[in-house]
Amino acid sequence: MKKQQIFNGRVISLAIEEHELPDGRRADFEMVHHAGGAAVLPILDDGRVLLIRQFRPAAGGMIWEIPAGRLEGGEAPETCIHRELQEEVGYRAGLVERLGEMLTAVGFCDEVVHLFVARDLTEVPAAPEPDEYIEAVPMSFAEALDLLRTGQIPDAKTQLALLLYRQSHAL
Repeated sequence: MKKQQIFNGRVISLAIEEHELPDGRRADFEMVHHAGGAAVLPILDDGRVLLIRQFRPAAGGMIWEIPAGRLEGGEAPETCIHRELQEEVGYRAGLVERLGEMLTAVGFCDEVVHLFVARDLTEVPAAPEPDEYIEAVPMSFAEALDLLRTGQIPDAKTQLALLLYRQSHAL
């Protein structure tokens, strides 16, 4: 495989790569490489979910989502969500359950986001990154689904986590 590295940054790298198609032809693809991430749907002891409103310049401002982060240096997804729960919303999880995983943009990016549910939460001090603005908002699961149904949650990882949780827990 031929590969021409175009950019190598802190979050992503970009390359033009030649790949063989299933019929034997060869083609060039612009590929974004990303270490992957993990995201978690926190469930409070009273059954409410904890969504966040986070400032996302690429999305044009504040959006609803679940806590998430980038995997750092071969980090396990479970380690990432424990770190992000504490940093972004100030909780430590006693129980973590895997929901699944998703590819974020299969046409040009290899990022995989691992999805989890966290329960048995204990409050700890939050420690957001300097470039993060986050508001944690507890709400009923029905309220979260209403936000999803009315198009107020454009974030795919959050949409999928809510739907997988609903399906796996027959809510």
